[in-house]
Parts: sequence; structure tokens; C-alpha cells
Amino acid sequence: MKIAIIGTGNLGKSIAKGLITNNAITSLYLTKRNIDSIAEFDGYKNVYLTIDNEEAVAKSDIIIFAVQPAHFEQILQQIKPILTEKHVLISTITGFSISKIEALVGIDTVIIRAMPNTAIAVGKSMTCLCSNLQGEKRIGIAEAIFNRLGHSLSIPETQMQAATVVCASGIAFWMRLIRATTQAAIQLGFDAKEAQELAMFTSEGAANLLIKNGNHPEEEIDRVTTPQGCTIEGLNEMEHKGLSSSLIQGMVASFNKIHSIKKDQI
Repeated sequence: MKIAIIGTGNLGKSIAKGLITNNAITSLYLTKRNIDSIAEFDGYKNVYLTIDNEEAVAKSDIIIFAVQPAHFEQILQQIKPILTEKHVLISTITGFSISKIEALVGIDTVIIRAMPNTAIAVGKSMTCLCSNLQGEKRIGIAEAIFNRLGHSLSIPETQMQAATVVCASGIAFWMRLIRATTQAAIQLGFDAKEAQELAMFTSEGAANLLIKNGNHPEEEIDRVTTPQGCTIEGLNEMEHKGLSSSLIQGMVASFNKIHSIKKDQI
């Protein structure tokens, strides 16, 4: 694949590392206003560093945008004259709708929105994808890219804000749960390093049980709980204190905040 990443900041670097590590490129152009900040990629085979967005677009088929929202419109206007039917535009810019991108580059352009989370840095992102009508035919390209960097799911654009809460903000929610587990382990006698290790790898194991087995969480809970045992005692105490309802209410509050921000920007 001939890929260009326009705006190789933290997210762009993570995507580039994943693509290089997985040998997913025929060529990879990385753009940055200051290419010294991406010098770590200099010397990789078929990887090119440039400050010239137009050069990167002209020599690539798949264009991944990872720029600041304030710069996106100007960049789209800059590259519009050199876009052809071969190009696939993949935007990671939050809040920049497909219709807004179409208004700048035309409805006949293949446009895909991607919403990865910060776990993309370690190849474990949950990335949600959506596209315009033209993009539906080629969304498999985006799936192939982001499945190399974790897992992807195609959804309607109307669900992208909800996905932001579940997947992007979700990283923070899970971090807080892991932190709480760590604090409990310290109270139960482990030192801080051991406690975090226990919490991290137990949560990883729980997620992988669901991923590998395809079961509902309650099925895996049933495998651990025994009548009058310590697990069900702990679960019931957590539910009495509102664990599930607090998490749900927090996620709904986060979703409502996105709506209020969007209204303020209109």
C-alpha cells in the first residue's frame, strides 16, 4: 500500500510504527512542518520524510490525516487540485464530519473517518470507522490498516460520538478501574509495584477470555463464583455500592457533554 500520513504527531507516529512493524507499506510518506521531530523514521526502507503535503499526496494512494482540527480545512483545500479517483482519504480528526469534508473536496471522493484510541501506541487500539457512500466500497482498506494496529469496527457516522465515549474516553474509565484494583491490592498487603502488576494482567486476562471465547461476561463470572463464596460476596457488595450504575451514569454524562460541546460550537 502507498500510504501518506499528513501530520505525524503522536497519533501519526503510532500509526507509522504499526505500519512499518507489520510490513504494511509499499511506500510511506510522513509529513511534518518540522521533520527533525520525526527523524527516528529516517533510514527505514521505503519511508520518506517531507514538509510537502502535496508531494506526499501525489505519490500515495491512501492519505491518513492526523493533524490538528484547526489546520485540517486549509490542508484539504491545498491538496484538492491533485486528488484523483485512486485516493482514499482517512480522517482521524474528531468532530470533523464527513459532510464537511465532502463540502471541501467533493462528494465523489472516497472519505473514511477513523476514531482510534491511545492504545494504538501499543498495537491494541479499538478503532471505529465510518464512511461516505463512495467510501463504503473501499472501507476494507481502512479495516486492513487499523486491524494491524488493534481491532476495528465499522459503524454509522451517527454513532461516532457514542463510540468516542466507549472507546476513546473508555481508556480513561478502564484506567480508573485498574487504579482502584491496585489500591485494593495494596490495602490487602501487596507493595505498589506488585499491586499494579496484579491489576494490569488480571484485567488483560479478563478481556482476552471474552475475546477468545466469545462469551457474555456473566458466563465467565459464573465460572469464578461459587455458592456462599468470596467472589459473589465481593460482587454483591460492589453492586450495593453502585459499581455498574455509576459506570453507566458516568458514560452517559460523558456522552451528554459531547452533545453540549457540539451545540456550543454551532
